Amino acid sequence: MKTILVTGGAGFIGSHLCDYLLKNNYRVINVDNFNDFYDPSIKRNNVSNHLKNPNYILLEGDIRNYPFMEDCYSTYTIDAVVHLAAMAGVRPSIADPLLYEDVNVRGTMHLLELNRKYEIKKFVCASSSSVYGNNEKTPFSESDPVDYCISPYASTKKSCEIISHVYHHLYDIDVAMLRFFTVYGPRQRPDLAIHKFTHMMREGEEVPFYGDGSTRRDYTYIDDIIDGTYKALSYIMDNSSVYEIFNLGESQTISLAEMVKTIENQLGVKARIKQLPMQQGDVEQTFADISKAKQLIGYNPQTKFEAGIEKFIRWYDYEKQSILY
Repeated sequence: MKTILVTGGAGFIGSHLCDYLLKNNYRVINVDNFNDFYDPSIKRNNVSNHLKNPNYILLEGDIRNYPFMEDCYSTYTIDAVVHLAAMAGVRPSIADPLLYEDVNVRGTMHLLELNRKYEIKKFVCASSSSVYGNNEKTPFSESDPVDYCISPYASTKKSCEIISHVYHHLYDIDVAMLRFFTVYGPRQRPDLAIHKFTHMMREGEEVPFYGDGSTRRDYTYIDDIIDGTYKALSYIMDNSSVYEIFNLGESQTISLAEMVKTIENQLGVKARIKQLPMQQGDVEQTFADISKAKQLIGYNPQTKFEAGIEKFIRWYDYEKQSILY
C-alpha cells in the first residue's frame, strides 16, 4: 500500500483528495493546522469520516514548524507528497503579504528540503491560475510568461514553482505543479464567491458585485480537479526526470454576471446586487488551455457550470438542514 502525505488535507480540495485516495487503497497522512482563516469546525467536519478509516492518519501542525514536519517524515515511510496547504486568497494577501510569504514559500521549502533529506522523489504542489496576472493572450498556456503577478498570493505561488524546479534540478525530485482555476463545489470555502453568494441570496442579503460584471473566470468543479490531481500524481509516480506544470481548469469562461444569473436560476430568487468598484489584485479573467494536461495525463473535465452549480446548491441546502436539525 502506497502512503501519500497530503498537506492541507482537511480543507476544501484536500479533504476531497483524501476521500479519493482512501477509496483507492492508499494510506493517507494528513497534515493540517486547522487555522482560523475560516471556521475550523468546517474542516473538522470535512475529516470526521476519514478518522474512522484505519488507513488515515491526522497530524495537527504547521508546515512552518520544521521539527514537527521532520518528525512526520522520520516516523512514516512516505511514497509521495501532495502539497495543498497554503494561505489562500488574493485580497487577504494584500493585507498581510509577509504571512503569505512565510506560509506559502517557507512552508513549501520545508517540505522540499525534507523530501531531499529523506529521499522522497515524488512531489505534487498546488499552484494557481493567479500566476498569469492579467495575461492578454487567451486561453492561458503553461508556456506563457508569468512575470507579471498582481497580488502577493500569486507571487508566492510562482515562487513555489521556481523553488520546486530547483529541487528537481539539483536532487532529481519529480514535480507536478498544478495551476488550479477557480475551484468550486461541495465543501467550498465560505469566503469564496459561489458559496458566499448562494448564502446571501438564500438569506435575502445584498450580494457584493465588484465591477460591471464582465470579469470572467474559468470555474472548475471539484470532481474534475481531484481527477486531474490524481492523474498528475500517477504520472509522476510512473515516470522519472519529471518537472511539469499543468493547467487544471474547465477551459470555458463564465462572467460574474452569468455566475450570479446561474445561481439565481437554481435558487429561484432574484439577487439584491450591491455595486462595488473592482478590487486590487483581482484579474480581469482566467481561461485555461488544458491541452497539455489532456495529452500528458489524460485530464478531461466533465462537469459543465450549470450542472456543477446545481450539485453545489443541493449540497449547500443539505448542509444547512443538517445544522438546523
